[in-house]
Amino acid sequence: MDKQAKGTAWETIIRPRRGWFDIDLKDLFRYRDLILLMVKRNFTVLYKQTILGPAWVVVQPLLTTFVFTIVFGAIAGLPTDGIPKPLFYLGGSVCWNYFSNCLVNTSNTFVRNSDLFGKVYFPRLCVPISVVVTELINFAVQFLLFLILIGAYSLHRGHWVVHPNWQLMALVPLLLIQLGVLGLGCGIIVSAMTTRYRDLAMLVSFGVHLWMYYSPITYSTSLVMERYPHMMGVYMINPITPIIELFRAAFLGTKVYSYGYNLQSVCFTVIVLVLGVVLFSRVEKTFMDTV
Repeated sequence: MDKQAKGTAWETIIRPRRGWFDIDLKDLFRYRDLILLMVKRNFTVLYKQTILGPAWVVVQPLLTTFVFTIVFGAIAGLPTDGIPKPLFYLGGSVCWNYFSNCLVNTSNTFVRNSDLFGKVYFPRLCVPISVVVTELINFAVQFLLFLILIGAYSLHRGHWVVHPNWQLMALVPLLLIQLGVLGLGCGIIVSAMTTRYRDLAMLVSFGVHLWMYYSPITYSTSLVMERYPHMMGVYMINPITPIIELFRAAFLGTKVYSYGYNLQSVCFTVIVLVLGVVLFSRVEKTFMDTV
């Protein structure tokens, strides 16, 4: 390329990626408008030809909370650490929905967008990042519902039914970032592997459901500590558990078990993200030959 061509700001040189961790963050930032367009597309596709439309963002957690309250609260009689059952279940479901939706919706990035990837160049990570942003907006709506329910319970009882920890609330934005990053990392790992092994796509939904029951969504961590104290170390390996427990402690005043578990969860999240980006970077070079 001559000097005059080099000086043109509108030209972009696309070179093959060779490194294991060959991700151009500046390139991702330049395509931020595309990410926002994909977020808009995700909303349109998700709620197209539905009767309730975006209202499903609110209806779904309410229905889930109602079912959990009846099945696990009333019938099974599982304790909720003195917290009103709807608040306890909704608090866990809001966090879990954000993580699980990020994981599931990014796990088929290559397969679902193969036609688009084959026609035009753009940083492939724009697609899973747009999913995380979309689900963050959904989380914001569900989180507002959670706060409204806390206020409604308190007005009905005439006093605060929970005792929020205002210091821990400062950590909630970091918890949300960790949830999104963990869902992104797990999702792109699965996405990279499903380009060759389509069976994994069939197991994602089943695996996510199993993971939910391994997490303190329908029961409290104190129940595990009471019945299986020797298993607490193994149970807290689950990176979602410390996040949900800290979220509940911030807004519902439940017990904080150990900040060491949260540090362990953060380390696990970083490892998953790095591994996911490495696999994603390697697979995107040749995935059009296998999809």
